[in-house]
Amino acid sequence: MAAEPLERQRLDKWLWAARFFKTRQLAGEAISGGKVHLNGQRTKPGKEMRAGSLLRIHKGSLEWELEVLGLSRQRLPASEAVKLYRESDASQLRRQQQLDQRRAERALAPRPNLGRPSKRDRRKIERFTGNFD
Repeated sequence: MAAEPLERQRLDKWLWAARFFKTRQLAGEAISGGKVHLNGQRTKPGKEMRAGSLLRIHKGSLEWELEVLGLSRQRLPASEAVKLYRESDASQLRRQQQLDQRRAERALAPRPNLGRPSKRDRRKIERFTGNFD
């Protein structure tokens, strides 16, 4: 018995299969929280969707605008999951600019020294505080 091609699929399952969220529960929470819009409207996790549907996904500070090209019964490798949707050019450009801006801000931000002080650092601290115990 051959598997029939999918005509419709739950939104939370599709987001999980297309690797936008690590679990279906996280996908469901994002949908319920208004972070995912289907065809321009807020929706529920169990909403049936089809190929050709339009999605807008907010995740952190990033946003995707997608057209659904295909559906999948199972979670696919990332290289194949990309074939389930097409992202608009404007969305790709906007997301890339946000990532570039975030990288530039991170490069300029001071990095605190985490962990234990080295022997040299400890000696400097002792000299500065006058604590030679």
